[in-house]
Amino acid sequence: MSRLDRTSAEPLPRAARLAAAALGRRWKLPAPLGPVKVLRDQDAPMRDGTTLRADVYLPSTDGPHPTVLLRSPYGRGAAFAVSMAVPFAERGYAVVMQSVRGTFGSGGEFSPVVHEEHDGQDTVVWLREQPWFDGRLATLGPSYLGYTQWALALDPPPELKAMVLHIGPHDLAQAGMIDGAFQLTNLSIWTDLIAHQEQVGFLRGLIRLGTAEQRLTPFLGDLPLQGLAERFGGNPAPWFDEWLSHPDLEDPYWDRYRATPAVHSSTVPTLLIGGWQDWFVEQTLYQYAALRDRGVDVGMTIGPWAHLAIDPAVTTPESLAWLNTHLPVAGAEPSEPRKARVQVFVTGARTWRKLPDWPPATADRTWYLAPDGRLADEAPAEAGETTFRYDPMDPTPSVGGRVLAGSAGQRDNRELEARDDVRTFTTPALRKPVEVQGGVKVRLHIESDNPYADLFLRICDVEPNGKSINLTDRLVRLDPAPAEQPSKGPRVVETTLPDTAHRFRAGHRIRLQVSGGAHPRYARNLGTGEPVGEATHGVPVTHRICSGGAAPSSITLPAV
Repeated sequence: MSRLDRTSAEPLPRAARLAAAALGRRWKLPAPLGPVKVLRDQDAPMRDGTTLRADVYLPSTDGPHPTVLLRSPYGRGAAFAVSMAVPFAERGYAVVMQSVRGTFGSGGEFSPVVHEEHDGQDTVVWLREQPWFDGRLATLGPSYLGYTQWALALDPPPELKAMVLHIGPHDLAQAGMIDGAFQLTNLSIWTDLIAHQEQVGFLRGLIRLGTAEQRLTPFLGDLPLQGLAERFGGNPAPWFDEWLSHPDLEDPYWDRYRATPAVHSSTVPTLLIGGWQDWFVEQTLYQYAALRDRGVDVGMTIGPWAHLAIDPAVTTPESLAWLNTHLPVAGAEPSEPRKARVQVFVTGARTWRKLPDWPPATADRTWYLAPDGRLADEAPAEAGETTFRYDPMDPTPSVGGRVLAGSAGQRDNRELEARDDVRTFTTPALRKPVEVQGGVKVRLHIESDNPYADLFLRICDVEPNGKSINLTDRLVRLDPAPAEQPSKGPRVVETTLPDTAHRFRAGHRIRLQVSGGAHPRYARNLGTGEPVGEATHGVPVTHRICSGGAAPSSITLPAV
């Protein structure tokens, strides 16, 4: 294979230089070491004869460089390059932005994540022959680019010295079926993005992404769900109907969508960056715990962000510092090792906390559900109940939370909580602040008259003005088997909501919100037991939440 001609690199366009300089000042990055040049449309051969295309951003200094690899399905446009490649190239790294198979000039057919293990390995084989590669490699990037890093780490090449993952999953199957329910909003928006991204320009693509929730929501109420992606238009997206037809995560079909073994075998120093309202926050926390437990050099930062709102003013300096610790650049002062392994943003307190580990030591504090909608310090002595009815043909809507939309994150839930199919349980105004760090446990004694049903559980912070702000939530798919047995009283539902870090201020109230679903974030449980993609009608369910007496339902917060 012929070696690339280093002199074929072209200068970075003036607009890109000015934008990079502005971002460097805004993000408070170290001073650049020099200008950047670009090798456009470099071809890397794969083992099956397919060729993948990349742009390479190089420092102007002579000699080979430590190299940062970004493998993306979202193109190599100027905006992506200026924010994700140029800041690192200006500070001494060769940065390779490669389009994955079947996207933006790379050959082959795109199939989500299934080719990334071998294509990543073959890309490293190509890197070894490049004159600008000094034999030290790091990987970097958000979301899908995070998965490509775990795919490479399934069999990490010896050159791989560091990984930096922003809001990135290792298990696409689990991400698509969080809590056992099809992630309808997220998978629809992502599929629509992929199906149209090469048919529209960058600005129009941003507009489409910003309006995706509004554009697609009318389709998401249609039944059956099979064929939904075709109604979105754009390039074919056969994976959507395939995923609908494989609701069982134990199905071997899903094996090709997982890089989980890498999380349990990798010894590569890894920086994890996530958000409390991110689609993949549970996977980020899982990755951290698995690496930490094996003594791997791992750091973790969790901000207040949703998936589309991660803050590069935080993530870029931290990423650069991690790289400069593990792949120091000649002419730059090496960064000191990260002093605090964990850094989390505490919402409510609106501050960052540096911690030696996650979760920190906490003391459980329990409140008990009362039939009048209170959360009480002690369980009511007398038994009581709270009922509500969920109708899948008029489903409880989703508000905020972990979705790929501008409406994601913390939102006012008052309108939602006023619905007849939502119940809330709330503490009195707090006399002292309560700070939570970790997962909230919910224990409910409940009876349901339909064996096929869900519960959507959410913790909210109620401000003195009545505004109810969501913090963390989970859908629980009830196992139909116990409900088919002769009745022996209410079943016990126990679950832990995804971790959070939040301070309930004095004067605020803590609220548990309970409903039968959150549509279209989760595909609704139609109550018939039919396959999720094929069902065409729904059957309602009435839930009876028991409290007090012999069946004390409760929530338990990990309080600092």
